Amino acid sequence: MTVDRADGLQRTARALAAGEVSSRELTERALARIEAAQPALNAFKLVRAEAALAEADAADKALAAGEAHQRPLLGVPLAVKDDMDIAGEPTAFGCAGDFPPQSADCEAVRRLRAAGAVVVAKSNSCELGQWPFTEGPAFGDTRNPWNTAHTPGGSSGGSAAAVAAGLVPAALGSDGAGSVRIPAAWTHLVGIKPQRGRISTWPWPEAFQGITVNGPLARTVADAALLLDAASGNHEGDLHRPPPVRAAEAATREPGRLRIALSVRMPFTATPKRLDPAVREKVAGLAKRLVALGHDVEVADPRYGQIGLAFVPRATAGIAQWTREVPDPALLDPRTREAARMGRLLGGAPLRLARRAESVLHRRVGAIFRTYDVVLAPTTATPPPRIGAMAQLSGWRTDRAMIAACPYAWPWNVLGWPGVNVPAGRVAGGLPVGAQLLGPAGSEPLLISLAAQLEADQRWYEQWPEAYAGTAEPAP
Repeated sequence: MTVDRADGLQRTARALAAGEVSSRELTERALARIEAAQPALNAFKLVRAEAALAEADAADKALAAGEAHQRPLLGVPLAVKDDMDIAGEPTAFGCAGDFPPQSADCEAVRRLRAAGAVVVAKSNSCELGQWPFTEGPAFGDTRNPWNTAHTPGGSSGGSAAAVAAGLVPAALGSDGAGSVRIPAAWTHLVGIKPQRGRISTWPWPEAFQGITVNGPLARTVADAALLLDAASGNHEGDLHRPPPVRAAEAATREPGRLRIALSVRMPFTATPKRLDPAVREKVAGLAKRLVALGHDVEVADPRYGQIGLAFVPRATAGIAQWTREVPDPALLDPRTREAARMGRLLGGAPLRLARRAESVLHRRVGAIFRTYDVVLAPTTATPPPRIGAMAQLSGWRTDRAMIAACPYAWPWNVLGWPGVNVPAGRVAGGLPVGAQLLGPAGSEPLLISLAAQLEADQRWYEQWPEAYAGTAEPAP
């Protein structure tokens, strides 16, 4: 079976600006794809069909008035994760219950609209973004378009599934412990976790005590960088406001010869975990390609120490904060209520100590960047698990399973530093896996340039899930 699929973000924006297609036509196609794929993938919590078509008509008028050069995404249909406020729509963040409509767009959505994007839908997330799967009683199971018996990952699994299947050209997700990078790895996408504060989390001055950031998912580096630029910027109430970067420009530059540390050592967690040999082989294959591209690659590991002690209080305090926004807490997963209780217990001195530890961790982990420019690491330790593998476990067993599958991503959330997932290939069952390019504060341009160089070599965007091979041309 083949179906229509979305062109890439850049190609779509160019076609709209050139008058080759209308925003209404593209939005109608996106809505049709979403409707057709929803029974198989269940990528979306809410589809804004009527509102999106009205926005598309307004975009067409703006295009006719010559505004495309001022608004880089004018008329392009996109999706955002269910933790982002859209005026007039509920923000349930994967939870059951009757949530009221929001009175205003969050800052990230406001900026996408200012760039001209048409937000067609809100994508599924697991409950409060806690787990690397996107399943729950509030919406069902979101499935991986490469193999629907498996999860696309989480918590931005709906955004990842939608982009991987070509339902929309790109989408925003959020990343608190790998929640952009993990589903990007498991669905063969580029996923950028930006520097903390790069994309505003307002109306939250910071999200989950500063560990969660918003970030793009796309099929190509250039598309992800374009979406990053469009969504970036701050509200005056944001706690973190890094200097701006030009991500799209970085995607067109050569990175130069770099010193790259290949790191497969996992941070200490006191729980059993093991790097799957198939994942190791794929990441090692990327390392070999980086050598062939002229870079110096050596095995070396950041000194993570007891970084987990700085993660747990912040993550659980964030869950406790979010549960206060839920209309009916009795509908929450027992694991969520358990994590919220832990967050309230750790919300005093342990949380303050966790926040203070960040500067020490910056120096300790950041010491590797005195020798190397970039760290290359697996994004996950395993390929994507089967649907249901973690959804019915107890809280402790869920934590163990989650850490065993995804031990590599979360330290960069504690640090607040950027990372980029790139596709590393596929393993048994056609399942994608990925690798992270990691850097210090403000290093998005370098990571994006390196990812673009790898992409030109690997041409991963030419591969599609069989059911979504479609008719659109591959991105250049």
